Amino acid sequence: MNQDEPTRAPIDSRGNFHDAVRGAFAEAALVGCREILLIDDDFADWPISEREVIDDLTHWVQAHRSFTVVARNFDEIARRHARWVTWRRQFAHVVHCRTNNDLEAGQMPTILLAPGLLSVRLFDRVHYRGIASRETADAVQWREAIDAVLQRSEEAFPATTLGL
Repeated sequence: MNQDEPTRAPIDSRGNFHDAVRGAFAEAALVGCREILLIDDDFADWPISEREVIDDLTHWVQAHRSFTVVARNFDEIARRHARWVTWRRQFAHVVHCRTNNDLEAGQMPTILLAPGLLSVRLFDRVHYRGIASRETADAVQWREAIDAVLQRSEEAFPATTLGL
């Protein structure tokens, strides 16, 4: 989504969802925002390991930024998103990974939120139905959903693992 597009755009396919996520990262890199929050069961079908997304995140990240990722588990990220895992290791001072084990599979919302910029939410992960939005009301409502999950979350997926 760019500034000339409508304030709300429907998502009705996997391709639309991926384009909305890519566009959100590209715009965050171009315009800037203090934080980005991602939340999903496992991020198995997010385009977060694509070279362009990693380039956008690298351009976006700097001191005083915060990137929070919440998942039920991080197995699929480790398995499917090697570029993102490598990027995350480099920027571990900014990236915070958390898990919430209180929620059952499918109960975790699927949201990308860049406060003050835009947000992407899937309401139906099976059929890829959702909204990409610049509406403040959507961002506030979706931030509340994220905060509710974060309140019961704990740190997870360390950037490095120490061994003996």
